[in-house]
Amino acid sequence: MNTQMTVEQLNVLKLTGMAKRYQAALALPSHEQEDAHSLIALLCQSELEYRNHYRTERLLKNSKLRYNALLEEVICTPERGLSREMLLRLSDGMFIEKAENILICGQTGTGKSFLACAIGRSSCLLGYKTLYFSMNKFLENLSQAKLDGSYLKWIRNIAGHQVLILDDFGLKPLSPDARLAMLDILEDRYGKSATIVTSQLPVDKWHEFINEPSVADAVLDRLTASANKIDLVGRSLRRRK
Repeated sequence: MNTQMTVEQLNVLKLTGMAKRYQAALALPSHEQEDAHSLIALLCQSELEYRNHYRTERLLKNSKLRYNALLEEVICTPERGLSREMLLRLSDGMFIEKAENILICGQTGTGKSFLACAIGRSSCLLGYKTLYFSMNKFLENLSQAKLDGSYLKWIRNIAGHQVLILDDFGLKPLSPDARLAMLDILEDRYGKSATIVTSQLPVDKWHEFINEPSVADAVLDRLTASANKIDLVGRSLRRRK
C-alpha cells in the first residue's frame, strides 16, 4: 500500500486534518497503530478539529478586532458597574441568537473597547461572523464606499455579520450620509443580528448627538428596543497600569 499517495490524495481533497493525523499514525511502530475502525474515527475527529480551528482563526482575522482581549481578563467588580453574572450571560452567544444589542458607556479608560473586543472574540470562538469598526474607520469606509459606488455592497457585507461592533460612538460628528448609513445598517440588523456600541456619551445623550430628530428616533428605537446596557465607572484602567 502506497501510504504517501494516500496522504497526497487527502491533501488534494482538502482533508488536511486527516492527512496530518494519518501521517502521525504512520510514524508509530506497527504494534502501536490503531485498528482500522479506530483509525477512521481518529481521522474524522482530527478533520473536524482542524476545520473548527481554521474557521475560528479565519473569523478572528476577518473581525479586525482592535484588541486580542479575553473575557477572563475583564475586571468585574461592583465599583466598575460590571458583574461576573452579566459577563457570563453575554459569553454564551444567546444575545446573538436573540438579536439583542449591547450598549457600553463610560468615561475614557474604563475599558469599553476592551470589553467589546472580548465579547467579539468570544463570538468568533462560538462561530459567529463578527466585524469591528472604530467610528473613525467606519466614517472613512463610508466615504470611500460613497465615492467608488460600492455603498450597497458595503452595507450588504456588514449585514452578513452576526455581530457588529461600533467603537467610540459620539467622538466625531455624524454627517447626513453617516446618519442615514447607520439607519440603513440598523434596519437590516433589527431582529436578526447583534450590534455592540461603545461610547463616552450616556445613552440619553445620543439623540442630541445625532442631531436630526427623525433619524435619531429611528436609530435609537432600533438600538435600544432589546439592548443590554452596561455603564462602566471608576478610574481609568490605563492609569492603574
